[in-house]
Amino acid sequence: MMTHVRWFFLVCGFLFTFTSVSQDARMTPELLWQLKRLAPVGVTDDGGEIVYGVTTPDVKNNSFETRYYSISVDGGWPEEISEDEALQLSRKISPDGRYELIHQKVKVKSVLSTDYYPELGKSDAYIYHALDYRHWDHWNDGQFNHVFYIDSETGDTVDIMEGEPYYTPQSPFGGSEDYVWGPDGRSIYYVCKKKEGTEYALSTDTDIYRYEMGSGKTTNITEDNDGYDTQPVFSKGGKLAYLQMKTPGYESDKNDIVVLHEGISQNLTQEWDGTVFDFIWSSDEEGVYFTAPTDGTIQLFRVNHPGRKKIAPVVEQLSEGMFDVTGIIGQKGNRLFITRTSMNQAAEIYSFDLDTREFTQLTFLNDGVYKKLDLPKVEKRYVNTTDGEKMLVWVILPPGFDPNKKYPTLLYAQGGPQSPLSQFYSFRWNFQLMASQGYIIVAPNRRGMPGHGVEWNEAISKDWGGLAMQDYLTAIDEVAKEPYVDKDRMGAVGASFGGYSIFYLAGHHEGRFKTFISHDGVFNTRSMYGTTEELFFVNHDIGGPYWEEENEAAQKTYNEFNPINFVKNWDTPILIIQGGRDYRVPIGQSLEAFQAAQLLGIKSELLYFPDENHWVLQPQNGLVWQRRFFEWLEKTL
Repeated sequence: MMTHVRWFFLVCGFLFTFTSVSQDARMTPELLWQLKRLAPVGVTDDGGEIVYGVTTPDVKNNSFETRYYSISVDGGWPEEISEDEALQLSRKISPDGRYELIHQKVKVKSVLSTDYYPELGKSDAYIYHALDYRHWDHWNDGQFNHVFYIDSETGDTVDIMEGEPYYTPQSPFGGSEDYVWGPDGRSIYYVCKKKEGTEYALSTDTDIYRYEMGSGKTTNITEDNDGYDTQPVFSKGGKLAYLQMKTPGYESDKNDIVVLHEGISQNLTQEWDGTVFDFIWSSDEEGVYFTAPTDGTIQLFRVNHPGRKKIAPVVEQLSEGMFDVTGIIGQKGNRLFITRTSMNQAAEIYSFDLDTREFTQLTFLNDGVYKKLDLPKVEKRYVNTTDGEKMLVWVILPPGFDPNKKYPTLLYAQGGPQSPLSQFYSFRWNFQLMASQGYIIVAPNRRGMPGHGVEWNEAISKDWGGLAMQDYLTAIDEVAKEPYVDKDRMGAVGASFGGYSIFYLAGHHEGRFKTFISHDGVFNTRSMYGTTEELFFVNHDIGGPYWEEENEAAQKTYNEFNPINFVKNWDTPILIIQGGRDYRVPIGQSLEAFQAAQLLGIKSELLYFPDENHWVLQPQNGLVWQRRFFEWLEKTL
């Protein structure tokens, strides 16, 4: 454990690292890549301390360093603890202490050439007979995540999915939240999509399975739902809660909290016009606390669990403000412990008083930096869309903003397409950093974003080039009416669906923009369908395959909404960025766009990262990304 004296010198050393940051300085790419990144582990069993990790980028060595700390739930000085001490809290130990759950990869299928021809040990080939041959950023090699239980008395390790070609945790992002001990300590509940090959790529039908240790029997307890069933969590009294999406193939469907107890299944949020992100049981087991997007932020909510009582569940919003509650760590008494961000602050731990509805900040990882910076101003505005709806638009103004001056302005196009544009703090698409370079940022909550009702969220599907594109133009046109917006120096930037938006707007912007930046964007919806890996996504959002000529929704996306069909209208400089290991929006999309721009004689640049996926994760690559981003804007805007 770290003494208070040692913590004092650590803080002093941290502040010394930033002595070059003068008062009223502004955020820079280099400074952003020195900030500490918080990841909570949990609350100790006695409810007295919060354990968390702090990761710091090491740009020189192109790596990250992580240390672990504990802090009293009442605040005070953090104490450094070992990684082993920290991770003890996240171990999945059975109620009687005898067994532990873990997960690891298991070779199940023959895929590699050396699997078929072991005598050809230097061969390097993959052999596939169906889809699901690659996912996110890796090629499938016949290995699958499986859950095991370890018997501490005998040392035996048992694979509860032995021989099955299925993933638990789910690939690519699932973790230990995908499996949990049943309250009896002799059953294991786990999330799995028990489909393989082409069927796997077409489906979102994950289910929750119960495995009985004594008999080895496995039962699907959510078989009646064909969409996602995820994140099983038991209360101390044995009530099972989990998240459920009902629509097959729709990865951004309304996410509800379902409770299964004493033979009664109840959807607690079915009548509520929103979608759930994260949740925990309340300590009294009478309800569930959860986070959800609302009006451009992510806030805390509570819903009661009636059980056998003849009353309806009621959802209540608990918090409000210009910030995101990004996770719930735990509860003690009348306090919840959460993580929180804003566009001007990376994640920190707070306590939330359920009686007074007030937050208290408990960690201050980067306050020493922010206090020395002149920060941007974030404004919340509403504009009327072309079809008469009210749309939220975030406007981020540069530090030291002077309304009597004119500023270059960037339209930001969010990805997803159903991702919230909230008070997030990104270490790449960082509004604080962009505004600190002297740009006004216009970030509209266009059609397709959660937090404005289910209907608004669903409106983007099969209408990529429709109202959402009009929403972008409405937002920039409205803000451009301000005298401080330099209408001759406007650009548009975005990634993923935001990158698609940039490619599409490049052919439809009618001279509004002077420059574009597209990262991992969809340029050709036909080749996107032919090369992306999660086909359920393009089937739902695009409408289906390009060869279904009588499918009007799909054909509209492949023709009227396909950016490649309007490349003849391109006349504006464009920076195109692509990760080589991005299999969600594969490399051909950016190469097609760059080749077209070059052959059309348009000022253009390709920034290619061979070892990055849909995101840019390595420190030095992150700095290259941001330097080229702002150098491009400097040259073209």
